[in-house]
Amino acid sequence: MSLVRLKVFSVAVFVAVSTMTLSVVKAQDAQPMSEITLGSGTATSGGGANGLSMVGDGVVAVDDGGTGTISSPSTTGPEAVAFDGTYIWVAMQFSDSVTRVRVKDGVVSGTFAVGKRPVALLYAGSAIWVANLLSNNVTKLDPATGSVLGTYAAGSGPGGFTFDGTNIWVANRTSNNVTKLSKAGANLGTFAVGKRPMGLAFAGGSIWVANNFGKTVTRLSTAGAVVGTYAVGQGAFGVAAQGENVWVTNYFDKTVTKLRASDGLNLGTFKVGDGAAGIVFDGTNMWVVCNGDSTLMKVSPTGTVLATYATGKGPFAVAYDGANVWVPNSASNSVSKTAAN
Repeated sequence: MSLVRLKVFSVAVFVAVSTMTLSVVKAQDAQPMSEITLGSGTATSGGGANGLSMVGDGVVAVDDGGTGTISSPSTTGPEAVAFDGTYIWVAMQFSDSVTRVRVKDGVVSGTFAVGKRPVALLYAGSAIWVANLLSNNVTKLDPATGSVLGTYAAGSGPGGFTFDGTNIWVANRTSNNVTKLSKAGANLGTFAVGKRPMGLAFAGGSIWVANNFGKTVTRLSTAGAVVGTYAVGQGAFGVAAQGENVWVTNYFDKTVTKLRASDGLNLGTFKVGDGAAGIVFDGTNMWVVCNGDSTLMKVSPTGTVLATYATGKGPFAVAYDGANVWVPNSASNSVSKTAAN
């Protein structure tokens, strides 16, 4: 990692840590969520585990109780989440594993080793896909058993996913491109986008890529051609499709931007909480995770905040299981859950 990149990311980490004290105050007025402890994250099966590492792009610090200092993680770092129809899967980035939680009763039912620093998950093609940030590859798992079905090379620093109905798309944070994989894992091409691509979504027949260092989203055709690049807020992070629209979270601006998927027209920018990160659409409303506030916000399609929920510490991602919304808490070794309606 270059000194410049370390300095840039240190600023982001300092901001996230320094806002944690304020987040406690804000969360006091938020609605509660149920919380499930995920345990140590020690892998019981699978393969490819490597030791904990704090080196590389996308370093996440853990709050030390509000002193404003950065310390080594004391949790396994639940970072990403995906739903397979039966289980919620959570990427445990500091233990190089994924943990499975049964939706019907909240029982933790297995932890499985993957690559180094798993930070993104996707359920597609009847498999769980895991982006291993420091292994520069993705792992494909059998949802029923957690066994490894394959490991496939990506670009440098894979850390985001989407599925276009046919192929898997991977955002490579360090190499500033996206990789297109078939459901069998074949590499179908790598395509340049903006600086530090993070979130991905498929909407309006296109792939939408949030460029975290570029204040933009890139729109790609399913063949990988750049269709357009559109301005959003500072620290573009997550992307979600909502019908014919695309929503982008702006981490440092405390906002979300709504774009028309057909042409990228800006339909509005709306205030949410601090550190807007993960976002998902439940068929009616948007759900936005605010990392700096440790909250989850329910937002109408018109941009109105309808409700705010208190999560565990340091959430980055969110998933919807058809009835409930789930949030992994990177600094709490837990996942939070609330009914969507």
